[in-house]
Amino acid sequence: MVISELRSACAEVARRAGHVRINEATIQAYAADLPAPEPQAAASVLTGSARDREAAFWLTLDAINFGSGWFPTLRKHSEPTGYRTIAAGVRRRFDSLGPWSPTELAAITATELAQTFGQDQDHKLMALFAASLQDLGRHIDTDAGGSFVALLDAAEHSALALVERLSTWDSFSDVSQYQELRLPFLKRAQIASADLNRAGVARFDDLRQLTLFADNLVPHVLRLDGILEFDTDLVKRIERGDLIAHDSPAEIEIRACALHAVELIVASRPPCSAAQVDQLLWNRGQGTAYKAVPRHRSRCTAY
Repeated sequence: MVISELRSACAEVARRAGHVRINEATIQAYAADLPAPEPQAAASVLTGSARDREAAFWLTLDAINFGSGWFPTLRKHSEPTGYRTIAAGVRRRFDSLGPWSPTELAAITATELAQTFGQDQDHKLMALFAASLQDLGRHIDTDAGGSFVALLDAAEHSALALVERLSTWDSFSDVSQYQELRLPFLKRAQIASADLNRAGVARFDDLRQLTLFADNLVPHVLRLDGILEFDTDLVKRIERGDLIAHDSPAEIEIRACALHAVELIVASRPPCSAAQVDQLLWNRGQGTAYKAVPRHRSRCTAY
């Protein structure tokens, strides 16, 4: 299973890391001080056309839930963040014209997406978003009979089964290599399962098996909270606004050490799950104190 492979690989990266260190002595007190998480299971599952629509919405959005390295260059309009700018654009499209069908996604263009999100059509993200959505549309059409809901039902209430399925699609690809270690972070495939569950689109019985959704915000929160320590040169590069190359040792260590740190937090705070801790820390990262300090930026399709 890819998630078991990820956990063990991240623990080994944390042991070897030269740019990032986990301050393990602070874990127990930090875990105890976290607020109570929101319940993980959806109260009920939508039915009929509402379920079809929301399944399409979340899979569409999570297929393009990346680009944080470019977010400072996006026009935000009325939204405070890059992610919310993209999410709001997808929601407006669904509200005004309905979901894109798999066939429409397979033929979508950067120009159409630029209009949807109010961006320049030559912005790099528009072409990357188009490529990901084209792949999503093709797979829903050929692998799931043209039905977003059928993809979810085939997982038989298993988030891990859905992650395994999505892990083979280019639209959700996210695997890094650190020395001989393979790290299938699969941030967007994992968060899709959590999003679908929270939205009442699917019920997954094994959400506790998911890991941290490894991006650039939760590691930032963990660094400012004293759980992660970055070497001095890495901190200087981040605070200067230098891009940290995706799949470089430092970037992989940031993601892997954050993931392993959350595993240690979960072990100290049962019955919290990694997905619940991720949500708590992601929400904390929206605060002014965290936004005032630059986080690492990598230009990639992983996060």
